[in-house]
Amino acid sequence: MPPSNQPFHPWLHRFALLTASCTVLLLLAGALVTSTGSSLAVPDWPLSFGTLFPEMTGGVFYEHGHRLVAGTVATLTAGLALLTQKLEARPWVKNLAWGALGAVLLQALLGGATVLLKLPPQISVAHAGLAQIFFCLIVSLALVTSRSWTEGRSGPVPPGEGPSPRLLLGVTVLIYFQIVVGAVTRHLGGGLAIPDFPLSFGQVFPPEWSSLVVLNFLHTRVGAALVLVLVSWTAYRTCRAHVTEPGLFRPAALAASLVWLQCLLGLSILLTHKSVVPTSVHLVVGAGLLSSMVVLTLNAFRLARRGG
Repeated sequence: MPPSNQPFHPWLHRFALLTASCTVLLLLAGALVTSTGSSLAVPDWPLSFGTLFPEMTGGVFYEHGHRLVAGTVATLTAGLALLTQKLEARPWVKNLAWGALGAVLLQALLGGATVLLKLPPQISVAHAGLAQIFFCLIVSLALVTSRSWTEGRSGPVPPGEGPSPRLLLGVTVLIYFQIVVGAVTRHLGGGLAIPDFPLSFGQVFPPEWSSLVVLNFLHTRVGAALVLVLVSWTAYRTCRAHVTEPGLFRPAALAASLVWLQCLLGLSILLTHKSVVPTSVHLVVGAGLLSSMVVLTLNAFRLARRGG
């Protein structure tokens, strides 16, 4: 991402923030559809019972409500892409906006396929994984259109201080894979395959290993522990080394807070036997954790390049 003389366009940045905020609502709406078992409450697509506005009762409220929010986000993303083409001078930012539009359109097709094909796990997981990528694309657009990014207010990062950008990128990728493993576990019905915690069936390792037990163990034990330790460690090092650099300190502090909240939500899912609220919020907080690490990583690469 080379530096440029791109001026700051406040309305473009605000539009990106609006789209990102609505995407958070979309993630929550999608999580509620799965958590309430409403994925097939509307059997057809793109219409709902052959109409645009069915009676919003029972699971239809969640499923059709999700479609309405998705349509709003898709419209906002299209507007953001067009506005970016008009105002932006940086080709890579224009491509980023087109990428976000392509992602949300593909996401809509995957959402329709999950309904028409009666929830095949492969498509449901792809739908969940692409949702996280789309959100990160929109958050990235909000970041690179901000005043601090376009006007380059921050100074270079001294070499050797804090985690390297590549390490931050590795942690970010790990978080994404942890989310995907969680999606696979959820859509295959393995969320409670191991009913106790921190032990597994009263032992350190499960006495029997079915496919669902393996997935659950990887997500709730191995992956969760790795993400908790690595995010906490990188966030601590970043915040300690860059107290005066808000572009690094703030997303690092946010990531540290969210990773602990995410683990507590994961525990509450087990204790409440997959209650709707903690299960749904768990997905949204995971997206927040991933996007905060994306912001931290992008800022780290930008400041390191400037320092070089």
